[in-house]
Order: sequence, then structure tokens, then C-alpha cells
Amino acid sequence: MPELTSLLDQLIETTPPAEDPTGTATFDALNVLRLIRNIVDHQIVTHTAQLDDLGVAQKTGSTTKKMVIEMGFAPAAALRAMRSVDALPELPALARHAADGRLSPEHVDAIIRGITQIEKRCPATLSDDERSEYEIELLGQALSGATPAQVFEHARTIANALVEATDSGIPAADDASLNTVNVHTTDDGRIDIRADLTQVVGEKFLAMIDERSCPRPEPDGADDRRTAEQRRADAFELILDQAALGASIDSIGSPRTQLLLTIPATGADPATLPWTGSVSQATAKRLSCDGSLTEVVLDDEGVPLQMGRTNLLFPAHLRKAVIVRDSCCVKCGAPPSHTQVHHVRHWADGGPADLDNGCLLCQRCHTQVHHHGWDIVMGSDRHPWLVPPVSIDPQRRPLPAYNRRTMRLDDAA
Repeated sequence: MPELTSLLDQLIETTPPAEDPTGTATFDALNVLRLIRNIVDHQIVTHTAQLDDLGVAQKTGSTTKKMVIEMGFAPAAALRAMRSVDALPELPALARHAADGRLSPEHVDAIIRGITQIEKRCPATLSDDERSEYEIELLGQALSGATPAQVFEHARTIANALVEATDSGIPAADDASLNTVNVHTTDDGRIDIRADLTQVVGEKFLAMIDERSCPRPEPDGADDRRTAEQRRADAFELILDQAALGASIDSIGSPRTQLLLTIPATGADPATLPWTGSVSQATAKRLSCDGSLTEVVLDDEGVPLQMGRTNLLFPAHLRKAVIVRDSCCVKCGAPPSHTQVHHVRHWADGGPADLDNGCLLCQRCHTQVHHHGWDIVMGSDRHPWLVPPVSIDPQRRPLPAYNRRTMRLDDAA
């Protein structure tokens, strides 16, 4: 295409203004180049979509993404372009704003990924009107000056609000059944570890890595010569060493989670974790069952109104007492070392941290109690009883704890 070749030559020859004492001309030129860059990126998406429709790569046994990478595009840029190719036909308003250069490719991608997050977390399929509504809302965020990260976080907040409005299903960010950890040995004997984990596991990992990867001065007083990636790798090894040491001593009474929970005073928005953002109410309650919890209540401007003390919800002596009574996870029988102490009546609802308000649940069963309709009640025998959801037992007849499965409720009475 001769016109594109001519435009390329003109851009190559473009230089900053020779005389520009105030910088005004340079600033204006930079702004125009920004618009050109945004438009060019959208044209890349448009042309990639046409190649994909024509099946050019497929005719050679390849894929459009691989072909774009082979042309010289970075893999991340190719992946972003393919996301736009797939999503923009269903997001016409976003496509229009991308075409005129008003949105950066990063903003466009943040909106696309945000809509995907909303669709994944919403139990019901989004209608065209609902998708359009969320598209316009995220566009408004982007055009008002929000960064791509802020746009994506706003989408996650919308998704969590949708989850709270329903009783069925759990959001993808909380679904432990999707968790994967892959370990691969490379040709040079190194280990490549890749993980796809729930938000809660990611929050724990990021918090522990950050705490242990701060730069430290060298012995000669110079700044830490390690890169951020090297510091995180050293921190990861330290976590493994500390875990091995902890496994060799009695750590049953230790809390499982260190959690800083930020709660809007109005209650209009979901609570948030410092590293991974907004969480559903069910997740916040499950996390705070067995750990050190610090609550921070914020006003409309994000200023702390109240800084709660860190409360050790079930201290070591109470946890051990619960273990003596329950012996294992009350639902599946997992050993005590795999369990957390669950509040029968949640602390946020006034439930105390005492023996008659706690029971052992492993991580998987804990998620089922908070997300899948299982209830736990404390019987007159001071033992926990499980009440299954209607989908399992329409009459919801109480079941004894795992270590007392020969019991019936009338036996206890």
C-alpha cells in the first residue's frame, strides 16, 4: 500500500522542533504522535482481524497469533491484538473510540479484559444490554483519566458486586477447582514453575514475597545489587526454608492468614485486599475465620476512619482445644494440619472466638461452606453438625461431624 509506505517515510523523517524555548511545539507534536500511535495500533487489530477472517495462517497449518509473532510483533503485543480481534465485534462503542485514537491500546485491552472478568464471575450469561451497559461504564472510567490498571480493577469491583447479588456459583477468582501449578525441568536443569491460583492464594504469596524481598545494603554499604526478580527468587527460597522449619515444630496453633481488609464505610463497594484488590463478602469472611485480621474502614475519599487492632481470632490454645474435640475436618476428615478454624457464627455478626463457636474445616470444605450453601450448627452436645444444601438433601437433615459419623441427631438429643 503506497500511502502507508509514504506515511512511514514521513514518520521516520520526523524530528523534534529545532527551536522551541517553551516546549509548546514539542508537547503538541508528542500529543499528535500519541494519537497516531493509538490509531496505528487499532489498524493493526483491524488488519489482523482481516487476515484471521481470510484464514491466511490456517492455510499453512499455523495460527494468526503465531504468524503475527513471526512478523516481528512481541508475543505480548500479539496476544493483546488477538484479544481485541475476538472482543471488539461485540463492543462497538469501544471499537469506535479505539478507531479515532482517543484510547490507548492498553486502555482498550483493560476494558476487554474487564468485560471478560465480569462475564466469568457472573453466574448468568450477560445479555447484550448488560454487556453494553458495562462497556459504557468502563469507557467512562478510561476517558475520565483512569489508568488501565484502575479500569480493570473497577471491572473486578463490578464483578464482585454481581457475585454478591446471587446465591449460585462462585467467581472464577475464588474457585479453587481452577487452581493449577505446573513444574517443568528445562534443558539446562533449571526449574520453571507456573501457577494459576485463586485471588486468596495469590494475596498470601504476594504478601510473603514482598515482605522478604526488600532491597538490603551490600556488605560494603552499596545498594543491593540484585534485580527485583532476583530478590523475589531469594525470598521464595526463604519461604520454602521457613516452611520446612515450621513443619518440624508444633505449629498447629499458628494462624493461617495475615490479612489487611479495607472496608468502605458506606458498604457500597466490596472490601479489598492490598495486593489483589476487591473480594466478595463470602471470601472476606472465609479468610478472616482463622488468621490475624486488621480492619481499616475508609470514608468516601479513601481516608481511614477507623483502624482496628489486629485480632488473633483463634489463638493457639483455643485451636488446640478445637482439634481435641473435632480430630479432623468435620466435613471430609482431613487431618488437623490441613485445616482452619471456621466461625460457626461469623465474627462480623458478633460470633465469639470460643470453643462453642469454632470447628475444623480444610481449605476445600471451608470454601464449600462459604460459597456452596452448606451450613454448620452447634448442637446441644457442643459438637458441630453439618446442614447440606437443598441440592444435596431437600430436607436439609443435619449430619454429624466426620469423627462422629455413627451418630444421629436424635442420639445427641
